[in-house]
Amino acid sequence: MIIEGGFTLKAPIDKLFDFLLKPETILTCLPGAESANMIDDTSYECIVKQKVGPIKARLKFVNKMTVINKPTHIEIEGEGEDMTKLGHFKQKTVVDLTEKSGGEVEVTYKTDVSIVGKLAMFGDRIMRAKAKDTEKEFTKNLQEKLKAMA
Repeated sequence: MIIEGGFTLKAPIDKLFDFLLKPETILTCLPGAESANMIDDTSYECIVKQKVGPIKARLKFVNKMTVINKPTHIEIEGEGEDMTKLGHFKQKTVVDLTEKSGGEVEVTYKTDVSIVGKLAMFGDRIMRAKAKDTEKEFTKNLQEKLKAMA
């Protein structure tokens, strides 16, 4: 399943790029994030609690940043599972940052995710809707964090 989208933030591109590389950014901005810990310079482990349809999932996964081209491009590969054994997933994400006029940065992303198990039964429509809701909340939280840092 491909999930893609984008949003615009008012922030210096270098500051935004560096901020996106930190696991604590994920922890404070991603809805349902419980923990995010660096394993090494390019890998981190996260635990995120989400509700998808009627099922509550607690996902534990490891992401590795496989390509980092500062300040415009990041590629991340990850794998994890629901801690109650509802499913397993693998994902590859590409994030691009483009500087716009007025001090804004356009962030675009494309994620290719494969899910097996009970979580997969919801299909593309429900998973995409959940991803869009999560993106909106993440973007709002990220913008607030960036304003607080200014």
